[in-house]
Amino acid sequence: MPKDIEAGGRGGFSGKDYEDPPPAPLIDAHEFAKWSFYRAIIAEFVATLLFLYVTVLTVIGYKVQSDVKNGGEICGGVGILGIAWAFGGMIFVLVYCTAGISGGHINPAVTFGLFLARKVSLVRAILYMAAQSLGAICGCALVKAFQNGHYTEYGGGANSLADGYSTGTGLAAEIIGTFVLVYTVFSATDPKRNARDSHVPVLAPLPIGFAVFMVHLATIPITGTGINPARSFGAAVVFNRSKPWDDQWIFWVGPFIGAAIAAIYHQFVLRAGAAKALGSFSSS
Repeated sequence: MPKDIEAGGRGGFSGKDYEDPPPAPLIDAHEFAKWSFYRAIIAEFVATLLFLYVTVLTVIGYKVQSDVKNGGEICGGVGILGIAWAFGGMIFVLVYCTAGISGGHINPAVTFGLFLARKVSLVRAILYMAAQSLGAICGCALVKAFQNGHYTEYGGGANSLADGYSTGTGLAAEIIGTFVLVYTVFSATDPKRNARDSHVPVLAPLPIGFAVFMVHLATIPITGTGINPARSFGAAVVFNRSKPWDDQWIFWVGPFIGAAIAAIYHQFVLRAGAAKALGSFSSS
């Protein structure tokens, strides 16, 4: 297998033009003694709170403005396109703001995928997911506090399977949608790609935000688009109706399966992790 090389100073060559970070330990007790660890957890909590606050308000605002029975207009409000932009735009903004502090996960499925790829420790992954879920609950609670009447009347932004779609279709939509998102996260943050494509400036939050935007356009009519268990869980907790709770498992199982597939595909196929583990498929 040919080596990865780069031109060094004065005509020299080095073995690699990029460096992968070492795998994160499964359990890193030293993290508990670092303020940066707790700062990252706080950042995930606040980012997810802001994410749910803005996006759920957008969903409810659209339903209010398009409700013809209550003085709205059929084409009133931002529409599905605007909702998709709200989700994608907020992810772009929040990932940009928090990437240097916590990595900007803002999604348990992203955290799970990065954990499987040994990018974060088990302890960090668990606490990130807890912070994200709590942040989502608080974000939805703020929406309910400010828009109590509209919140209950227009569904609280809660995810559930739409009428006319089977459970299998909803699950598949969540798996594929989350795969697109997590695959984009891996690709946008890949040190090898950043080294090889340095002539093409890539702002990692931008493709990640666009991935969220595109997936929402495709799957809002099916499940309302979860691809983020914390988003679905927080809305279900605050809205607290049977339909979102009955379908809640779809918004955890689907994203986690999609994230796992994305991690395996990127790490073992695109980054040749399987080939490296076996030595190589071809002789030197």
